[in-house]
Amino acid sequence: MKKEFTTKKEAWLHAVRLRTLPLALASILAGSFLAKWKDAFRWEILLLASLTTIFLQILSNLSNDYGDTVHGADSADRQGPIRAVQSGIISLAEMKKAMYLFGMLSLISGLLLIYLALEDWKMFLLFLGIGLAAIWAAITYTSGSNPYGYAGLGDISVFVFFGLTGVLGTYFLHTLSFEPLAVLIAISLGSFSTAVLNINNIRDIESDWKAGKKSIPVRIGRKKAVFYNWALIGIGYLTLILFSLSSNNYFTLLAVLAGIMMLKVGLGVQNAQSSEATDPYLKKMAISTLLWTILFGIGLLI
Repeated sequence: MKKEFTTKKEAWLHAVRLRTLPLALASILAGSFLAKWKDAFRWEILLLASLTTIFLQILSNLSNDYGDTVHGADSADRQGPIRAVQSGIISLAEMKKAMYLFGMLSLISGLLLIYLALEDWKMFLLFLGIGLAAIWAAITYTSGSNPYGYAGLGDISVFVFFGLTGVLGTYFLHTLSFEPLAVLIAISLGSFSTAVLNINNIRDIESDWKAGKKSIPVRIGRKKAVFYNWALIGIGYLTLILFSLSSNNYFTLLAVLAGIMMLKVGLGVQNAQSSEATDPYLKKMAISTLLWTILFGIGLLI
């Protein structure tokens, strides 16, 4: 599984982790689909929200590479893919500079987003606070003196920012209003996104345990973590069904088709016997979540 990098460019591309970006965009798309459903969609909001989210996701990925190396989770014993700083091709100082760069880019993009969307200064300050919290969460997941990811709190952060904040925040920036039914879709995407993190943590359960990273799988063991994974997927579909029934829009159940991929992911994670066998399901779960969002959006707007 561990592939050595041949060039610095290859190491940087790996550190960015392009395969995580579709997942980051899912909540933005869902919030935008819901806004279109209410005839309040704005292209500039979609584009700037997507850009801000991509910058935040890259910042999180770089910070994770940096923090796990510093705290020992990316040691030589790690079974997952080799990381950029761990490989030695990119130094800690270089990675920290890249973190500053993407932190600044996400701040600038986010400020432009809320400036265009909001006229009320109180709401502007509220969303500025949410944006700064997102930047803080991206950096301190595994970095800093007391990273919350090492205490097993990463699942909560992912659920909040990839689900509740991503969907409801995007919807509000489009419409300047709150839609109670949107909470159900936010819960769906928060659950699916948390499942991606859980699969990552199942893959790294041995190296995380050795490094003192108390992720959920480390705390409850692999068998229960697999059950937890199934529960997250199940919650995502339960809230979709509740949305469809509550909105009387049964075409949104088109998203159930993505369940075929998620079923295969769940079974694959359950039956995987090694970190190497588990790793491919990270990308598959992220892609199936994006597919779920697109199918949901198509059904919503039919």
